[in-house]
Amino acid sequence: MVLDRIILSHFRNHAETRLDGAGRFNLLVGENGAGKTNILEAVSLFAPGRGLRRAALAEMTGNDGPGGFTIGASLMVETRQEAVRLGTYCEARHPGRRRVKVNGANGTALSLGEWLAIGWLTPAMDRLFADSAGARRRYIDRLVVALEPGHARNASRYEAALRERNRLLGGDDVPDPAWLDGIEAQMAEYGSDLAQGRARTIGTLGEALAILPDEPFARPTLTYVAGGPLARDDLIVALRDGRARDRAASRTLTGPHRDDLEVAMAGKNTPAARCSTGEQKAMLIAITLAHAEMAAQGRPGILLLDEVAAHLDPVRRKALFDRLRDGGAQVWLTGTERAPFEAIEEEAAIWRVDGGAVRRVS
Repeated sequence: MVLDRIILSHFRNHAETRLDGAGRFNLLVGENGAGKTNILEAVSLFAPGRGLRRAALAEMTGNDGPGGFTIGASLMVETRQEAVRLGTYCEARHPGRRRVKVNGANGTALSLGEWLAIGWLTPAMDRLFADSAGARRRYIDRLVVALEPGHARNASRYEAALRERNRLLGGDDVPDPAWLDGIEAQMAEYGSDLAQGRARTIGTLGEALAILPDEPFARPTLTYVAGGPLARDDLIVALRDGRARDRAASRTLTGPHRDDLEVAMAGKNTPAARCSTGEQKAMLIAITLAHAEMAAQGRPGILLLDEVAAHLDPVRRKALFDRLRDGGAQVWLTGTERAPFEAIEEEAAIWRVDGGAVRRVS
């Protein structure tokens, strides 16, 4: 089950790019700034959300194009005689809205999650453990969505109710208790599902990591830190009891919007934020690989790895490729040269990327 015949039109620096004949391993080689990561970003938009850069749609639109962009691909599924045609695009007349089509019919970004489980690892994620709790919540949610696509709907509906409650609490007038009751009921309904989805995924992922050796990739332990009660009724009570405090703070201080993820290096029992850059990278790779293996069990899995091999020694590169080979996901990798990928060159489809132009070389 692979993604193939990928077409980018007026997407960032790719005026018209087409990639045919993809395999399990796919390697994009080129200088920095050539447009390799742009291709990964385009593929990441076949998942719910804002893609691997979390960029605004206007930033993705090519400067010399008509004001929008189009991304298309064929999903080859063994159980279907014909490929599933996936498309996502943005029109100049609606620059803030991303549209989706599946086999020519209108769809939603959430519906893409029913077809593909997409994960990624980029250099920007190296600072995850020292970043804000909000960044780690977004990371958790991306992991959950790859396993449970409906999680994205719970997150968006909870955030909408949270904004409304904060607006009422921050106003000059005392909010109507009955109105708050209704909003808090929505927050509890979606917030409970949101929090339980996070707890479930982190728990399952932690179990998968626990059976791995400490080497060659540093083995992390994961702890889900809840920002409020997980049960719906308990969350309703906590929100109601916290109204006076939250009104004084002009914001809601209890709920899954306060969740966090704690990560430690198992071999040293050291918080990830205090580990070396190399150890943090190794833990991120371990999490990414374990999650990709979980995700690929349910739907076609796609794993996007941006410059992941450049800073690995030969032993860890070999271990990485062995894990990827044994996993069920289709893998897309980028690099400035082919040498670090020598071990998989004979198995990989390879493209040279230069200034937004792509040429198949192997």
